[in-house]
Amino acid sequence: MAKLDETLTMLKDLTDAKGISGNEKESREVMESYIKPYADEVYTDNLGSLVAKKTGDENGPKIMVAGHLDEIGFMVTRIDDNGFVYFQTIGGWWSQVMLAQRVTITTAKGDVTGVIGSKPPHILPAEARKKPVDIKDMFIDIGASSKEEAEEFGVKPGDSVVPYFEFTPLKNEKMLLAKAWDNRIGCAIAIEVLKQLKGEKHPNVVYGVGTVQEETGLRGAKTSANLIQPDIGFGVDVGIAGDTPGIKEHEADSKLGKGPQIIIYDASMISHKGVRDLVVQTADDNDIPYQYASIAAGGTDSGSIHLTANGVPSLSITVASRYIHTHAAIIHRDDFENAVKLIVETIKKLDADKVKEIVLA
Repeated sequence: MAKLDETLTMLKDLTDAKGISGNEKESREVMESYIKPYADEVYTDNLGSLVAKKTGDENGPKIMVAGHLDEIGFMVTRIDDNGFVYFQTIGGWWSQVMLAQRVTITTAKGDVTGVIGSKPPHILPAEARKKPVDIKDMFIDIGASSKEEAEEFGVKPGDSVVPYFEFTPLKNEKMLLAKAWDNRIGCAIAIEVLKQLKGEKHPNVVYGVGTVQEETGLRGAKTSANLIQPDIGFGVDVGIAGDTPGIKEHEADSKLGKGPQIIIYDASMISHKGVRDLVVQTADDNDIPYQYASIAAGGTDSGSIHLTANGVPSLSITVASRYIHTHAAIIHRDDFENAVKLIVETIKKLDADKVKEIVLA
């Protein structure tokens, strides 16, 4: 791998970290180590969401920029007599991207490597070979010869199972391949927003947040937003790229490298018109490229944030990604950097008067 600069090193550390929903400790610690130098205060809520507070004007509005710490994965549910491990999916998985993939089981005794297996096609009837294997018929092979040996390795029910993949810049070095872009890129955006506001005047208090359990129901966004009580919310996440073969424009038309996505609608919220208009105007004023997108199925942390207390005007700003919810996805570095720039420039405009204007938009 080519030598990584400071930003790529951060992205590698974030994506390599293991942190499925409900066990985000490792990814939280990585995010905390990177965001702490730019925050006045760092703390967590009682579910483990990370909150980094940076004060511009202590009497100004509270602005929440939230990425989620968790990635999709699996949880060990049982071990059979022959040492094969069975699991529950954590987050949304498509069965066709799972077989023969390497995973890491995180145990109290350390990491255990495994591979997802199923009955081989060679012994299946012809009709069965044409059908995708059901997730319930899959297992994890850790090389144990018995239940007792698997337990000696430290594997037990409740252990997290994390997809294994190493961060890799592709030949075009702006194209970045890694696991868990969903949603360590959102965590990276929150870190970088606070970094770029360091020493800058801004008329508000900014909270860079790493939420837990987004993939299982936007849960950490609910608790952390209750803790912060923000005036404006930004969910930062990945969105769907439509620039690979077979995708029609009406299904998804975003392209990697063409700017962050402004989500106008998803299954968890209708984006707030006032916030959306300000963000679009800010992008136009600063020549920041952007793309509109909607997500018919699926939501983001904004879905929980905007329903906090008596309502929080919110918008999701996302980075187009290929192959999300698999072991390896691709994003474009320019989209990450432009998302950060767009949020920073918008935050500089969000004084008390502007927030009041947005609420009444």
